[in-house]
Amino acid sequence: MYDVTDAVVVGSLLITLLRHADRVRIGCQAQLVNVIAPIMTRAGGGAWRQTIFHPFAQAARHARGTVLHLTPSVEGYDDAVHGHVPWVEATATHDEGSGEVTVLCVNRNLDEPVELRAVTRALGGCTVVEATTLTDADTTACNTEEQPDRVVPRPLTDVTVEDGVLKALLPPVSWTVLRLSTGPQPTSTSSSTSTTQE
Repeated sequence: MYDVTDAVVVGSLLITLLRHADRVRIGCQAQLVNVIAPIMTRAGGGAWRQTIFHPFAQAARHARGTVLHLTPSVEGYDDAVHGHVPWVEATATHDEGSGEVTVLCVNRNLDEPVELRAVTRALGGCTVVEATTLTDADTTACNTEEQPDRVVPRPLTDVTVEDGVLKALLPPVSWTVLRLSTGPQPTSTSSSTSTTQE
């Protein structure tokens, strides 16, 4: 049974895979149903999506096109084994065909929301198409057959784009997907965004 924290871990792994898309060519979900899978079933009963289903499904559906280079500046904490661990992990993709930019991010902070800021000026004018977050006050919350939608992505309202800067308030222990529509592209052949947290 996977909980909210597990979903954030899976989201972090997906972000890592995308950030290394220059080397990682394919990634596979091994088990799809039962045991250690994102979908659970009961013999003679129902089926329900575990918390980890949603980051995988959203990344597969929306993270298309070119992975954008992000330059993060993020506070975090120091770990004896891993050194500095940032509160926020993020990556973004740009689909040239649709003009859509998708920002995927996690907030590992156990207690506090963190403001994500991403400079989007190089992409032209951006508007928010959709913003969702997966979180719960109880980080051990799971989906069950009786409560299949306890932990699902829900609308995130604290999202704005002003003067070429995307701002989003990421809840504690959360997985967030921000979908943007871009305006006319600059004449330069390259584009990038930068992410900062204050």
